Amino acid sequence: MRIIAVDPGDGIAPARLTDASAPVPDVGPGEVLVRVGAAGVNPADALQVRGLYPPPAGAPAWPGLEVAGTVVAVSEGVGGPRVGHRVAALLPGGGYAELVSVPAGHTWPVPAGLDDPHAAALPEGLCTAWSSLVDVGRLTPGETVLVHGGSGGVGSLAAQLALVLGCRVMTTARGAARVAAVRELLAPAVAHAVSQGAGDDVLTVVDRESDDFVDVAARHGGADVVLDVVGAANLGRNVRALARDGRLVVIGMLKGRRGELDLGELLARRGTVAGTTLRSRSDDEKTAIMATLGERVWPLVEAGVVRPRVHARVPFERADEAHALLASGEVVGKVVLVP
Repeated sequence: MRIIAVDPGDGIAPARLTDASAPVPDVGPGEVLVRVGAAGVNPADALQVRGLYPPPAGAPAWPGLEVAGTVVAVSEGVGGPRVGHRVAALLPGGGYAELVSVPAGHTWPVPAGLDDPHAAALPEGLCTAWSSLVDVGRLTPGETVLVHGGSGGVGSLAAQLALVLGCRVMTTARGAARVAAVRELLAPAVAHAVSQGAGDDVLTVVDRESDDFVDVAARHGGADVVLDVVGAANLGRNVRALARDGRLVVIGMLKGRRGELDLGELLARRGTVAGTTLRSRSDDEKTAIMATLGERVWPLVEAGVVRPRVHARVPFERADEAHALLASGEVVGKVVLVP
């Protein structure tokens, strides 16, 4: 089968993505084989290409953490998806391929109104958001959450998730156009929250070009949970944005691995700083997250309340261009690869 593999370069030429081939993956117990109709592109994929985020043991060597497509084979004992069903799937790697094998418990059925590119933009972001906000951040209804990068693939879904969980959301975006795009994308989730009695003032979009998220958070009494993909560059200011007993959850290092932490600020807020990744979780943990989201959030996806935004569809053979687009900082939503 065709895959998009990593060419590590020769020390002078940089690493790049290239067409290659690999055997069709085996379909083990409890697994299904999926013909890929679209694959989500994530910052973790770019880190893997650079040799900074190797796949976990047993995962394919090529990138790709989420796909959508059609089931073409099912192992014995699988009681969910059947041959011909469309699914969205969470993977430890290997999604940049013609075919993937995946535990049936790591899939969701794709509703008829959702195409493969949009379905492929959901598994990694929704599961990362849930595991970070709820499992690690202990977010509960009625709390206030600050989500950095509300125009990003994970950030936009995390903001929607917090809204439908009954929380007040502050999220950041750069520039008036992005602020408007975030408001438009989050509008169905805001309307759902208001219909559930959350009040009219459930969303604040902070323009990073003109506003300071620390000041905005302070005006709202601080954030009970801060979800950050930036890393070191935001560390000190994130702590200052916390409410008392607030929790800072770091899920990315886009701007640095090392930063200074003012312990006085942290102690004054009785704050907690935690870091987490989804990829390193066990299959059982991922199955539990997928099942919970399938029950509590996937119906809202089917209803159009929680929705992805596909910024660009890029052919698999131009995967390097997709990574360059992601690195440009101009993406609103998700870049996906398509056959």
